Amino acid sequence: MDIGMVGLGRMGANMVRRLMLGGHRCVAYDRAVASVAALAAEGAVGADSPQALVAALPAPRLVWLMVPAGIVDRAIEDLLPHLQPGDTIIDGGNSNFQDDIARATRLRERGLHYVDCGTSGGVFGLARGYCLMIGGDAEVVQRMRPLFEVLAPGAGAAPPTAGRPRTDSTADHGFLHCGPAGAGHFVKMVHNAIEYGMMQAYAEGFNILRHANAGQRAREIDAETTPLKHPEHYQYDFDVGEIAELWRRGSVIPSWLLDLAAQALAESPTLEGYAGRVSDSGEGRWTLAAANDLGVPIHVLASAVFERFTSRGEADYANKMLSALRKQFGGHVEKPHT
Repeated sequence: MDIGMVGLGRMGANMVRRLMLGGHRCVAYDRAVASVAALAAEGAVGADSPQALVAALPAPRLVWLMVPAGIVDRAIEDLLPHLQPGDTIIDGGNSNFQDDIARATRLRERGLHYVDCGTSGGVFGLARGYCLMIGGDAEVVQRMRPLFEVLAPGAGAAPPTAGRPRTDSTADHGFLHCGPAGAGHFVKMVHNAIEYGMMQAYAEGFNILRHANAGQRAREIDAETTPLKHPEHYQYDFDVGEIAELWRRGSVIPSWLLDLAAQALAESPTLEGYAGRVSDSGEGRWTLAAANDLGVPIHVLASAVFERFTSRGEADYANKMLSALRKQFGGHVEKPHT
């Protein structure tokens, strides 16, 4: 099949490479000329503008966007003057599912199709494949199946689930048509919120292990310091990296995230070079909003999202207020950071 890719960043470029390995013809465009040239040297058709990309594709065209959520609408507007009825735009980034619903309606009025495809796999997707969560009209999604089959990991990526009754689903191949417009990004939104929660659980667990030697350190004795009642209980100097490696084998908490944690600790046992400022790209916030609309409690996921805000200093003012209140009602003098 012929496919155009707009956005050749960490994921888009490797998706083009995987598609080309699968025998598909790819037309690639990015504002970064060097990124286009690199893929053209590997066999892609390079385009220097959205217009050139569309012109290089046979009708009905398939144009896949791998750009940040904040510029998807701009990318669509750049393409619209050059597209024709019957063409399809696929958004493979991390858009809000509500935006997908509006875009699908707007494009349908112009005779265009819109598919939202939540894409998970990160920088390892070229080798491992991408988990694809797809929303849109069933007929259009079915027509794109050869592309999804190449991008997805395939059935061999995980052992079959015992007793699973479905035989007509593509989920065990790593891609699934989840429903109409917005469904793919809704599923990806929740996926990423779960990712936040899992990452937070690992981070907090490893942090406890790292502090398990607190009994070896002298602690100030004053009204502002909670005493460690039994310092003899906390005399453990754990090699956190070795524990991560241990847990990867035979425990009940293994995952690819744990594999990556073990790799990170092997590269930097103290995680030197990381400031601990954790970004969020929106999916966790949108999951909280959806849970609020639906009346569904998500205590762990909410905590993980808020912890990311805290890591970026967004709780600093609140913490200053707490210190101010303690001084006001009890004369407590704030202790300096150590």
